[in-house]
Amino acid sequence: MFLRTLEIAGSGLTAQRLKMDVAANNLANAYSNVKDKNGQIFKRQIVELQESTGKDGSFLGVKVAGIISDNSPPRMVYDPGNPEANADGYVEYPNVNPIREMVSLINASRSYEADLNVVSATKSMIGQTLDELK
Repeated sequence: MFLRTLEIAGSGLTAQRLKMDVAANNLANAYSNVKDKNGQIFKRQIVELQESTGKDGSFLGVKVAGIISDNSPPRMVYDPGNPEANADGYVEYPNVNPIREMVSLINASRSYEADLNVVSATKSMIGQTLDELK
């Protein structure tokens, strides 16, 4: 029972850590209009999670299904003096909304903290159980 709890909380820690990393990367690229080798600007990344189950259908935690690119259109900012501006004076920036990314970062951080509390409480219960067996 205790090990299952630790495995589930551990999977949550791993998933939330990745979500924090991806949100931080999105924030770092929010105002960059540098293009890759294919001439594309950065696209917001999204972590997809899915339930992890055992062969018997029991819940084992969460797992990362993948990291996908958000294909919503880029932000267009009017800046005719920018050398990257198009003929109409607009510069293309990544489809990253910094407020949304900060909310995502805070949510992932709180979920990570909750999973960490589960691990800590479980370790404490294991210790108390071992003390009782002495």
